Parts: sequence; structure tokens; C-alpha cells
Amino acid sequence: MKSRTLILIDGSNFYFKLKELNLNSLLKFDFSKFVEFLVGKDIKVEARYYIGKIRQDKSKKSKVLFDSQQRLLGWLKKAKVRYCFGYLLKTDGVYHEKGVDVQIAVDMVVATYENLCDKIILISSDTDLAPAIAKAREKKKVVEYVGFSHNPSVAMVSFCSPSRLLTKDDLEKFF
Repeated sequence: MKSRTLILIDGSNFYFKLKELNLNSLLKFDFSKFVEFLVGKDIKVEARYYIGKIRQDKSKKSKVLFDSQQRLLGWLKKAKVRYCFGYLLKTDGVYHEKGVDVQIAVDMVVATYENLCDKIILISSDTDLAPAIAKAREKKKVVEYVGFSHNPSVAMVSFCSPSRLLTKDDLEKFF
């Protein structure tokens, strides 16, 4: 029987893992094909991309970041990937993403308790998600960790079952 599958992508985590592999342009990444690859023969419920929302503060940097993010959001929309916002907190001129992990955890628990899916594919190496993963698995949901072979999260591999580690070769075909 085919599983109803929900894909949750921690955008910042995803971006930086790709960057470590010198795969730098999300605007060249084919999210539609990537989602199809992840889901396989299962039924896609939805794919969600979580990102801190950039607000303009009249600085040149915030304008550049805002414009880049708007292009990314358009690209995600075209690929039928829903985007969900946390926020960015600026401290001493450095931006820090906040609220994204909580949003992912809440969405995992809601999907579990409202029976929106049978399987959750989680692309995040953030171990703060462990309690939500445990609750979903306790309620008989499959939670699959998708990580990166060059820098896997051993903890996430232990929290989730199954796990899939993508290589640079796996990812290059989506550019």
C-alpha cells in the first residue's frame, strides 16, 4: 500500500548543506523533481520549505536578502512547494533564524494527530526535533531522515527510521 507522504525541509539547513558541496544556487535546484525523487511511488500530501522571513530595515544588506528571498519563494511556488516562515532576528549585525524548528515540530505533531499522512520525510539535522519525531513514531508514523553523506547527523539517524543520506552525485541531478 502506498503511504501518504509529507515532506518537511528545513530551508536554512538544506541551503548550507548544499553550499558545503559547492551546490550554491537554489534558483537552479529543481524542487519538483527532488520531491518526486523523495516520495518515489508513495502519494505526496505536500512538500513544505521552512525559512526565516526577511524584513527590510532600510539597510542595503536587508534589501539584497529580501530580494533574493522573494525570488526563492517564487521558485518554490512554481515547484508547488509550500513555504512556511519563522523569522530572522538581527543581533550585532548578524541575522539568526528563529521559530523554524518549532514550526516544523508543530507541523509534525499536527500531521500525526490529524492523520494527515502515514510518513514524514524530514530534511533537517536539527536534533531539537527529537521530541516531535518520537511522538510521531509512537503514533505509528514513519519518520524518515534525509541527510547528507558528507555531514550526517548521527543523532537524527538514531531518532528516525528509515534514514537516507544523499551524496553530491544524488543532488547534482537536480541542478
